[in-house]
Amino acid sequence: MMSPLSTRTVAVVVAAGAVLVAGLLVGMWLLVDPGTPDAGTQLELVRIGLTVLLGSGGLFGLWLAWRRQRSTEIALVQKQRDQADVARAYDLQREDSLAKRITELYTKAAEQLGSDKAPVRLAGLYALERLAQDHPEQRQTVVNVLCAYLRMPYTLPGEPPPDDADNDLTARHRERVQEREVRLTAQRILTHHLRPGDDPDTPATTFWADIDLDLTGATLIDLDLASTTIRTARFRGTQFHDLARFTGAQFHDLAWFDGAQFHDAASFDRAQFHDVARFDGAHFDAAASFDGAQFHDNARFGEAHFDAAASFDGAQFHDAARFDRARFHNAARFDEAQFRGSAQFDRAQFRGAARFDEAQFSNAAWFNGAQFSDAAWFNGAQFRTAARFTGAQFGNAAWFDGAQFGNAAWFDGAQFRGAARFDGAQFHGAARFDRAQFNGGIPEEVKPYLQSP
Repeated sequence: MMSPLSTRTVAVVVAAGAVLVAGLLVGMWLLVDPGTPDAGTQLELVRIGLTVLLGSGGLFGLWLAWRRQRSTEIALVQKQRDQADVARAYDLQREDSLAKRITELYTKAAEQLGSDKAPVRLAGLYALERLAQDHPEQRQTVVNVLCAYLRMPYTLPGEPPPDDADNDLTARHRERVQEREVRLTAQRILTHHLRPGDDPDTPATTFWADIDLDLTGATLIDLDLASTTIRTARFRGTQFHDLARFTGAQFHDLAWFDGAQFHDAASFDRAQFHDVARFDGAHFDAAASFDGAQFHDNARFGEAHFDAAASFDGAQFHDAARFDRARFHNAARFDEAQFRGSAQFDRAQFRGAARFDEAQFSNAAWFNGAQFSDAAWFNGAQFRTAARFTGAQFGNAAWFDGAQFGNAAWFDGAQFRGAARFDGAQFHGAARFDRAQFNGGIPEEVKPYLQSP
């Protein structure tokens, strides 16, 4: 930093300037006239000297002013640096204090969740919710804790014990009832903060974006994830009790429901699966509805069990849809469903009525070895490429009225034990019915293809 000039230094500079001017005058005097100059010359020399002296003083004054300005600027910069250092130190101290505060809150809430008293556990849940709401960077961590809590083993309370039951049985039932309320609260916290609201451009302030859920093997009760937005969802082996609502839910990444069991009705109407949706081996004890759902990537329902009605009316499968070996023990509806990728129903079992009216198959449709124990409806269905029903078994009426087969239609070895209707069906490519059996009479539209080469 530039140091200020002392008074002594300034005096020395001024004296040096005066001596310099005097020397200049003497030199000019000698150059002009080596002798004694006249009065006019002396006055002119004095005037020149004074001019030089004043000019030098002015230059010296300007230099002093620049030096003072420079010194002031350097001092200001140094002051700003000092202030910035103080601010950084304050920020670091504040961040450290905040981190310690968050750790304390988190630790206390975790301890409360481990309490044997339900009200204390509820307090821990609400403390975690407040922590996540106030500190967005902690939201996924808090969600992980809530999911871990819900993954802990739990037995439903069941029916209340009789009035004359022993105290231990009554106490266990009361604890399970209380724990049920704690779990319902944890679920409500999750669902509340996963809803962005009606305006996607302006999400609700309570919405937690980009959240992953891992509820693998959890026991969930009356779960309501309707209209939520989730990044990754893991529900492998999860037990869903009471109604499970996923209506209008958005799954932006993987959605895994492999081996999940839905003990009551499940609604996935208008749900959006932007990545792979896996329901392999899932078990639906009650009605399952996927009406209007959109599967933008692979949809896997291999070996899934539908004990009650299953509805996929208007569903859109933008990639491969796999229902191979799936079991539909009641009505299965796929009316107006759109299969833009391959549709695989090989060896699927339809114990109830199977409806595919007006369904559109833009890619290969595979029903090889499928079993239709009740009526099968494909009226107005469009098969734009290969349709394969090799070895399929139709135990009741099979309706293909107005169906469109744009390419190969293979029914080799198919068995039609009831009436087979192909009224108005059109075969635009090769059709094969070799070894097909028609117990209810051979449709006129089929007869030309019974001896396909």
